[in-house]
Formats: sequence, C-alpha cells, structure tokens
Amino acid sequence: MAKKKAKQSKQAKQQSAATPATVAATEAGVEFTTHAYAHDPAAASYGEEAAEALGVSPDQVFKTLVADVDGALTVAVVPVSASLDLKALASAAGGKRAAMADPAAAERTTGYVRGGISPLGQRKRLPTVLDASAGDHATICVSAGRRGLEIELSPKDLATLTDAVTAPIARA
Repeated sequence: MAKKKAKQSKQAKQQSAATPATVAATEAGVEFTTHAYAHDPAAASYGEEAAEALGVSPDQVFKTLVADVDGALTVAVVPVSASLDLKALASAAGGKRAAMADPAAAERTTGYVRGGISPLGQRKRLPTVLDASAGDHATICVSAGRRGLEIELSPKDLATLTDAVTAPIARA
C-alpha cells in the first residue's frame, strides 16, 4: 500500500510539473530532466537566478528571447551570461533588421509569461535560432515554461525539437 501511495505521489508531482514544454519533450521521446527552484519575483535576472539556484555555470543556462526580425517574431536562445546580438540574429534568420519584440506580443504568441518563455511547446511555433555556444555543452538548461522551472536537455535535441538554426548570435 505504501508503494502505491509513493507511486501516486510521484505521478502527481510529475503532472504538476507538466508544462507545454515538458509535454513536447516527452511526446518527442527525448531525454530531459526538470529542475524546480523557488523563484524570487525580485530577482534582477531570471536566468542568473536559475543558474545560481541550480548550481551550474551561467554559460550552461540559456534564456529565451523573442525578437522581431523584419516583421516576423523569432526566438533567440542565448546563454544568460551573454547578450543577444540583434544584427547576428537578423542575419541568421535571413533578415535585415531585428529588434526586441513587444513583451505582450511575445507572451500572447508563445503562450508563456516573460521570464518563463520556453523555446519548446509554444502556442504558435516561431522560427528559432540557437546560439552556437550551446554545442560546447553536453546538456543545457532552458525555461520549462514557467518561472522557477528549467528543463535540461542536449542542445542537439533542443535544436531538433524547435527546428532551430544554430549560429553565433550571443556577445559577451
């Protein structure tokens, strides 16, 4: 009886951690791990907060940014330790100009709130560019779809699941 309750409890925890991002990864059959932490709403940087909470290098935790490239929303995935190079993003996405997207448009289009936007499981799948530095790591962490929840997976799996172009779009 105790084993049955423990199994039910584990299933309940897994279901409560389910987000469109984790569902997409599960349905694709890729290996991943989720990491939950207590999010501080006063944190200056969601990504740096995640890296510190997980005890990993900020180079291994990637933030998901939504930009407007020639009128089309595009996702950029870069290390939290770096900034997005908008010119490099525009070039990688086949455009001429890029600017950060309006936060409300990013939230409405992806179905996620700012600070919890995941490159996976978006309401409307957007073109995605993954920074080339992701390939320096066996696994990387990205938002799992809500503040305080990260999904760790191989950069190759992330690129495959998002049909991402890989290019150097980050700058120190």
